Amino acid sequence: MEYRDYYKILGVPRGVTPDELKKTYRKLARRYHPDVSKEKNAEAKFKEVQEAYEVLRDPEKRAAYDQLGADYRGGQQFRPPPDWGNNFEFRRGPRARRGAADDSGFSDFFSSLFGEGSPFEGGGPGARGRGDDHRARIELTLEDAFHGATRQISLQHPELDGEGQVALRSRELKVQIPAGVTEGRTIRLAGQGSAGPGGAGDLLLEVHLAPHRLFKVDGRDVSLELPVAPWEAALGATVSTPTLGGPVELRIPAGARAGQKLRLRGRGLPGDPAGDQYVVLKIVLPPADDERAKALYERMREELPFDPRAEL
Repeated sequence: MEYRDYYKILGVPRGVTPDELKKTYRKLARRYHPDVSKEKNAEAKFKEVQEAYEVLRDPEKRAAYDQLGADYRGGQQFRPPPDWGNNFEFRRGPRARRGAADDSGFSDFFSSLFGEGSPFEGGGPGARGRGDDHRARIELTLEDAFHGATRQISLQHPELDGEGQVALRSRELKVQIPAGVTEGRTIRLAGQGSAGPGGAGDLLLEVHLAPHRLFKVDGRDVSLELPVAPWEAALGATVSTPTLGGPVELRIPAGARAGQKLRLRGRGLPGDPAGDQYVVLKIVLPPADDERAKALYERMREELPFDPRAEL
């Protein structure tokens, strides 16, 4: 997917004010409107202009887009950073998208940043005049998700200042992380959204789990690649194996194969039911880095009737 430089598309500087932005957009929209324009590729240009304006006119989208930095160039290959949108606080409701153009024809670049699954998804305000709900993404360690924790988080909320420029307002919140929280789960903080005549909306924190050096996560299940020696796989053994709750003794059956999956029931993330841990065996060969080791390998080659390619 290609990066889109929305400032360059509209021909405006990064510090453009909302009034200047609107004036430029109207001029370009008239120039490229398919019903009246005789410009080459007018329809495509009109869509580009609409998309750029949809992002830059919205303080929240613009602030998030600006976080990508100015180092990207239009047409450059682009993939959203893994932490895209983390710790940014956005309104969630019709007021966040009032007057928005139909984004169904927008680019893949736009959809990857602001489409389904992003913090900018639509959603109703609270009932009976409550203020808008807010949304934010937070990243947690797998250990916090397993044990539960109390964490202090810092969120940034984009707003327009008195001069019409986008400014970031920060706030600190203490959050109770429930044990067993999973990827994509929402933690609701009541009354931490926008104020309204019927009360404040809520803050919805969408959980993302940071990559772990040992474990991979699938829902409540976790998996671990466990190195074993050839003799442990061939003869069987009991070995200490890491789990989120601490090391346990795992029995390796005799004749185990590389890639074989063993199950530790209930050793995944807590829940009802709890997830499991799957241990994938990885057979690691000792290095033949001295004469004694080489002699042992030579003896195995001579004495063991073994052909790893016999079934090919």
